[in-house]
Amino acid sequence: MAKVKSPSATDAPLGLASLRSEIDTLDREIVQRINQRAHVAGQIGQIKKSSGEVTYDPAREEMVLERVTASNTGPLSNESVKNVYREIISGSRAVEQHLRVAYLGPAWTYSHLAAIHRFGNSVEFVPVASISAAFEEVEANHAQYGVVPLENSTDGRIADTLDNLSRLPVKICAEVPLRIHHNLLASCDRSHIEEVYSRPQAISQCRNWLARHLPKARTIEVTSTSVAADKAKHTPRAAAIASRQAGTHYGLDVLAENIEDVEGNSTRFAVIGHIDAKRTGRDKTALMFQIHHKPGGLADALAIPKRQRLNLTWIESFPLPGPQRGYMFFVELEGHRDDLRVRRAIESLEKKCTRVVVLGSYASASPVG
Repeated sequence: MAKVKSPSATDAPLGLASLRSEIDTLDREIVQRINQRAHVAGQIGQIKKSSGEVTYDPAREEMVLERVTASNTGPLSNESVKNVYREIISGSRAVEQHLRVAYLGPAWTYSHLAAIHRFGNSVEFVPVASISAAFEEVEANHAQYGVVPLENSTDGRIADTLDNLSRLPVKICAEVPLRIHHNLLASCDRSHIEEVYSRPQAISQCRNWLARHLPKARTIEVTSTSVAADKAKHTPRAAAIASRQAGTHYGLDVLAENIEDVEGNSTRFAVIGHIDAKRTGRDKTALMFQIHHKPGGLADALAIPKRQRLNLTWIESFPLPGPQRGYMFFVELEGHRDDLRVRRAIESLEKKCTRVVVLGSYASASPVG
């Protein structure tokens, strides 16, 4: 009886071998083109340095991503093309300058994911223990940029971020609206779960789901979703609410995905630094102002953007610390601080208010994640 040969790579159909050879050729060409692009990016970086410009230009990077997706004819999705180009841009930027980016750690928190979406992986990420620490890293120039949560679509403003913006001389130079998808992660069966770890906000955003599916499980608050995943890994009969990426990193199974109670849950993150982003034509400007404590003071201040036909996209108030009475107001409006109408509004506010701080202008960004 003839011996049956086991299939091997050399037995592949001629068509398959030919296609693989074509892919190998394309890969070589792609790598060559990417390096050519990085060389040109390096030349741009030298010109920027000689003229005193910063290397990181979030508005320009957003335009590049929009342009390449506009030229995409498939079969790759626009999101796939964006992901590829985000890393190409990140690698090219690294040729120009080594960037350090602080974020609320540890690794694989939602802040970390937002930072990756904005900067790619060719930067040095610096995990810190608090939002204040991220601001301090940037203020002290230990990191060129920081990524901090600004507001959540379910829970509203992030008070720590607004407090630091009111006190420290840093600017918002970009935004990252990140879709938040919570997952139940564990290394045991769902029926065995007795404890669920996560951040207070994540537990709150999944409370109804937990009541329906894990009514007897005890919820335990920890400082981050990544800490929760680590707890679930090392604690018997425990689970975590965290990102899928955190589950992969800690070797946990995804027992249920997208368990957030409100569909469309998202957190908007701010990229903080020292310099405003350039004008793009679809910008936002963030301000803080303190009004005189008198009847109609707030109404007078808010009438100013209206007179300049500027749309307010967000307004928050918080009390001033100490014995003094009054409030600080955080306002975000459409337009760049270099736009004439925005300049006029700021000048008018400075006449009406006891204090006005321009927190930065930045391009409006599309949701990611």
